Amino acid sequence: MKKKVSMAALIMALMLPIFMQGQDSNLGNWLIYIGNKKLNSKWNIHNEVQYRNYNAIGDLEQLLLRTGLGYTFNENKNNVLLGYGYIASENYIGNTDDKVSVNEHRLFQQFTSKQNIGRVKLNHRYRFEQRFVEDDFKLRFRYFLGLNIPLCNKEDKSSKYYFSAYNEIFLNTKTSIFDRNRVYGGIGYNINNNIRLEAGYMNQFFETSSRDQLNIVTFVTF
Repeated sequence: MKKKVSMAALIMALMLPIFMQGQDSNLGNWLIYIGNKKLNSKWNIHNEVQYRNYNAIGDLEQLLLRTGLGYTFNENKNNVLLGYGYIASENYIGNTDDKVSVNEHRLFQQFTSKQNIGRVKLNHRYRFEQRFVEDDFKLRFRYFLGLNIPLCNKEDKSSKYYFSAYNEIFLNTKTSIFDRNRVYGGIGYNINNNIRLEAGYMNQFFETSSRDQLNIVTFVTF
């Protein structure tokens, strides 16, 4: 078990230089709650809260609230979901200490698909967003590819630790097509069948800049 954890830590250390390639990088922190309420074997309600900070905590960058109604099919491998999100952002003005508040209402449709390759669990997510940002209207497409690897031997399946990583690309429908890309790696712990905790490191990069984020995530299924 110790060897597996050490290997995952080494992988994350090797990935750090890739995460930090942006021109104008600084470190922030995201506290994330992701919940899933099963109404029955097919229908579910998604709920999500993200509290994003420019620094460790206390300097709000963004508060994101998201919910949606989903339907699962194909032996629980696929899910389609219709959702709504509210995003309150506090953006710095240029290089000053002044901020401006920006409110966004967002509708989105998504399709997720799960597959297993040996012990590796893959998750594909395709999301289309209609964004009402103050007086502006924007469209955006996102593709997310995540993986989950248990940190245990094939013979010993009792370990609750796992390694998690993902890459997500954001594409606009007009002007500059490339919006941003997120690369993440972290270590998770399954408390029980319904709750798991995860801590990791993410880099979000744009055309000319990047931001580094420490992520602490709680997943709850109930």
